[in-house]
Amino acid sequence: MEQNGGSFLAVRRLSGHHHPSPADVVSGSTAWIGRGFSCVCVQRRDSDARISFDLTPIQEECLQRLQNRIEVPYDSQNGEHQEALKALWHASFPGTELLGLVSDQWKEMGWQGKDPSTDFRGGGFISLENLLYFAKNYPKSFEELLCKQNGDRALWEYPFAVAGVNITFMLIQMLDLQAAKPRSLIGAVFLNLLIENDRAFDILYCITFKLMDRKWLEMHATYMDFNTVIKSTRRQLERELLLEDIQQIEDMPSYSFLAR
Repeated sequence: MEQNGGSFLAVRRLSGHHHPSPADVVSGSTAWIGRGFSCVCVQRRDSDARISFDLTPIQEECLQRLQNRIEVPYDSQNGEHQEALKALWHASFPGTELLGLVSDQWKEMGWQGKDPSTDFRGGGFISLENLLYFAKNYPKSFEELLCKQNGDRALWEYPFAVAGVNITFMLIQMLDLQAAKPRSLIGAVFLNLLIENDRAFDILYCITFKLMDRKWLEMHATYMDFNTVIKSTRRQLERELLLEDIQQIEDMPSYSFLAR
């Protein structure tokens, strides 16, 4: 997946607001840095300030745990990964038999081909974990997005599953999570939220997916507009994370869009 959000196939929307079957899916005030951070700002030319944050041991531990997850590639031969992929199918289409881990059925969920493992390269195993977390913890919102149930939709919609992998990738980049320590205020704020809840990244993923879909509808977007919608979603997330009263991930205004 490229840093600009990658490319994917469009999915044609089918009408109907029933339980999913495979055929259905074809500005902020002053930010808080939070306790425990020591901030050093190094002034550079052109008035460009680079921020460096020193971490406490507990902050380092929380960040390292998330980074360990991010570094795991999807392995189609790994039994745990195979079971997670099967679990995603059953959470998405309960009662519909999965014919195999390589099957044309997967295209109907929004993967680009019959083998979903080829779409995980940009997001790794954590992108599958994110989708599965969304399905299990916010099933109503997950189903709404999977089946494109809400709003006046374009004939050619974004493919659900591949969009999910793109969202994982975007969040990792936005929060600069592969760096040894936060290099932006956004990253530092998120790390404090992660300390409060070790599932903060997964919850932020769910928030982002729902927010992206709302913006998609507001912008009357089609599949050619996906990168524009993602950029708009990212800007909204950054604004919300810098609100001064965000003490936990559930305090983000867009969290209210999620439904269980």
